[in-house]
Amino acid sequence: MSTPNKNGYLLLLSSNEWYKELSLEEIQKVVSQNKAWFERLTAQGKVKGGQALARKGETVSSKGGRLVSDGPYAESKEAIGGYLLLDVETLEEAIAIARTSPSLVYGTSIEVRPVAEECPLDARARELAQEELTTANA
Repeated sequence: MSTPNKNGYLLLLSSNEWYKELSLEEIQKVVSQNKAWFERLTAQGKVKGGQALARKGETVSSKGGRLVSDGPYAESKEAIGGYLLLDVETLEEAIAIARTSPSLVYGTSIEVRPVAEECPLDARARELAQEELTTANA
């Protein structure tokens, strides 16, 4: 059993553009299933929010001191297509919810991540400050 996480869990939904192969009737069925899934989770108080994401964008990183942009996501094999922010306390409950997604049968994958209480940089800065204080007082 995992430790309760009061900040909730984020479901990141990734897939290729499988829906481009569906007929209008099939798309309407999938939309209806996903809408019902989202509305049921919302009614149960388990969803804080969610949104589809555009299939284009850039990844900005720094390599060797210079900024690099990679993208757009639309050309990638699998892109994050949306997210749900769940209001649940355990990883097991978040995974159980992810397993009920109607989109899984179409090849969508869902990454389940706990929302951190704080940024790791802030935590490390606090640790280092405490170490300096301890060293100065020794």
